[in-house]
Amino acid sequence: MAKSGIKRAYTFDILSEEQVQAIHRATLRVLWETGVAMHDERALKIMAEGGCKVDFDTHRVRIPERLIMDSLAKCPGEWLVKARHPGNDLIIGGPDRTHFCASIGMTTLDLETWIPREPTRKEYCDHIKVLDWLPHNCAMPAFPYFGFAKVPQCLRLVEGHAAKVRISSKAQMEGSVLDNDVWNIAICKATGQEMLHLCNPAAPLTFYEGTISQVLRYTKEDMPFHFASGPVSGATAPATLAGAVVINNADAIAGMVLTQLIKPGHRVWAGSMIMVQNMSTGSPAFGSINNSLMEAMFNQMWRRYEVPNWNTASAWVSSKAIDYQAAYECAMAALSCALSGTSAVLLQGGLTGELTAHPIKAIMDDDIAGMIIRYLEGIQINDETLAVDLIQQVGPIPGHFLTTAHTRKWWKKEQFVPTVADRLTFPEWAAQGMKKAIDHARERMEAILATHKPEPLPPDQEKAVEDILKEARAHYRQMGFISDDDWKLYQEDLASPNYPYA
Repeated sequence: MAKSGIKRAYTFDILSEEQVQAIHRATLRVLWETGVAMHDERALKIMAEGGCKVDFDTHRVRIPERLIMDSLAKCPGEWLVKARHPGNDLIIGGPDRTHFCASIGMTTLDLETWIPREPTRKEYCDHIKVLDWLPHNCAMPAFPYFGFAKVPQCLRLVEGHAAKVRISSKAQMEGSVLDNDVWNIAICKATGQEMLHLCNPAAPLTFYEGTISQVLRYTKEDMPFHFASGPVSGATAPATLAGAVVINNADAIAGMVLTQLIKPGHRVWAGSMIMVQNMSTGSPAFGSINNSLMEAMFNQMWRRYEVPNWNTASAWVSSKAIDYQAAYECAMAALSCALSGTSAVLLQGGLTGELTAHPIKAIMDDDIAGMIIRYLEGIQINDETLAVDLIQQVGPIPGHFLTTAHTRKWWKKEQFVPTVADRLTFPEWAAQGMKKAIDHARERMEAILATHKPEPLPPDQEKAVEDILKEARAHYRQMGFISDDDWKLYQEDLASPNYPYA
């Protein structure tokens, strides 16, 4: 049975109806009066034939309100994405449904020094193995590292995707450079699954040829994908939070109009990577509460449009270590995103500004997801939970509830118990080695790696994946993207004991 996500008992609205209408009207004005740049003749022709005002000399496309609303109405509000194992299929969208998904980073990091470094193939595979085990992670993230050591840059997303597919039977998400998606789509087809593709325009209001090519390819291959331009408030978007949401929504809507003109009803969703800028340094302010405010606005708008969406405010933080700052930045953002009604929250594992990730943090973040899920489920109020008859039966002291059948039945239903938190009394904690949460998470990771047995690919699918990898290697070698030195180093990795996966 497909995973339908957590059904929220309630949803928080940050905007009044008047404010929702104001953001909507502003977005419509931007798309018609300013328009978007589409640097691809194919897209310009499609948009012109669909009713847009197109300047082929400047590549500017202005989209009328009628076409916008018609296109949003054609976007499915709920759809399924196939995983390698049918039990891990995901239902995306729909009213009151939220999933939690793992986050990403470019590198791993040393837990003693907190210095980032390139992961090995084994570390990459170990990370995937942990994410496959986590009970509240519903999908493999794009990457989760941007490849691993000794693999040429042009092949890192292909090798990484193959490793994810070989190790995990959960739903997959992936990005693309240098047409890597061609090979990754082939891998998905060979293993009987689909993939949630990243398809990102550039803020503000720009679609380059590579993005258009991805839209055309994904619609042709019937693969779901998202639009997320990642505007930074104060840099690539207005400094006001509302203005940044307008830019983000305009970018996503323009992509959806193009998609629905190409293939009405195609599965597509809106992604939010909106952030404010750290005005002292010029870099995005990861972990800022302002990011959560923008995503709460974004979620309310896309719930109104009845199009699925996902959030990244909790995916990365500014902290350089797995510490108190990382915890509160993740937890505050994840709770805000989930309460405000997103379809999916990116959370487990990401750390410093999309640069680093670690499986130990993913394990700790999974407890955050579990706590939020329990909060979203709400409270059951009925005769049994009010327990008036039981209270009458037990009465005052010396009566107690510990040994009652009611307690045995209800305590696990009512309570969420985190897996790595320290909940001992002080004497017990001191007697058992004064372990912190990160120590428990490290032990949990070691146990997962020692005992978790992911479902392997059948032999015919394993061969098909390897054949696709060989074809991709030959292609990029012939194109001149892999030097002789890089090829020699790559062969060392392919011959290592950890190949094809740990």
